[in-house]
Formats: sequence, C-alpha cells, structure tokens
Amino acid sequence: MGGGKPLRPFGQTTLVGHAIARARRWSPIVAVAVRTRDQLPRELDAPAILDDPAIPGPAAGLASAFAFAASVNAPRVLTLACDAPRLPDDLLERLEAALGGAGAAVASSLGRLHPTCALWRTDCAGRLPAYLATGASLRGFAADCGMTSVDWDAGPEGDPFANANTPEDLAALQPDADPDFDT
Repeated sequence: MGGGKPLRPFGQTTLVGHAIARARRWSPIVAVAVRTRDQLPRELDAPAILDDPAIPGPAAGLASAFAFAASVNAPRVLTLACDAPRLPDDLLERLEAALGGAGAAVASSLGRLHPTCALWRTDCAGRLPAYLATGASLRGFAADCGMTSVDWDAGPEGDPFANANTPEDLAALQPDADPDFDT
C-alpha cells in the first residue's frame, strides 16, 4: 500500500490515529516514528520522530523509538506497528511479565514473531548501529539482544497481529467488518 499507509482510513480515524489511541491505553507518553512527515496528518496528537533515511525498514522505527525513549529517560520502549490495528488489550501487560532479564519481549502468533510489536530495554540501543551494519533483520536484532517471545492465540476474529499490507487486508480489519471489535 506504500508510504501513505498511516493515513489510510480506519473506522472513524486513520491507522496512525487508531495506533496512538491504542498506545495511550498503555502509556501517556506516546510518539510516532515515520519515514517522512507527509505520512502523518497535519494535526497529530503525539510527537513525530523522523526515521534516519540511512536505516532500512522497521529497524529505522526502532532506532527512532530508542532515541525518543532516551529523551524522556525511559528504561523500556513499547513499539507498535500502525498497520496491525487489532493488537490485544493485554499486550503491554504480557510483554512486561515476560521481559525479566531479556533485552526484548517480542509478540508472537501463529508461529510467527512480530518484532515491530515488542517491549525493548533501551540499553539495547547501543548495539543497534553495529548490528545494522551487518544488514540483518529486526528479528535478528531481537535475538541478538537476548529476546523472549510471548505467544498469542488467534481468536474468533483471527490473528491479533494481522497487518494491513493490501487494501483488501485493511478492509477485512476495519471495525465495521467485526461488530465485536473494540476500537
């Protein structure tokens, strides 16, 4: 769907607006990391952090999240993907319970890791530049940080980490597609 994905309509808002509202259920401190400012609405109810264009893929968002966490002296940072609008209500609670001494607690469902939906210790930030130089994935970085995974089952509404990669995916995830979905 391209770089404009955060602005795609979702229910009565946009994917990014919905992600901010969900994140605020877990913390009053919320920021949004994007590649370019045009991926966001003119009025945004959270600080916007522009990703470093030299960092590829989702790792750029994590680097931005680490930088923001450092600016507010946070020891941990919860990362969410705005294109996964059905995240479970107990996401932070279960990730925190599992974190222990690990560097990251990463969500998992249906046998797949979701490193964009994870709780990271900010002391992993110092490892990120060297790791990125290897060209490896965010999954690999999570493993390098000593991650633990937390598994969620698919419920009646499907995978809680399903993401909208196509217009058809987004249509299927819309709140009006499931009357029991709590936005």
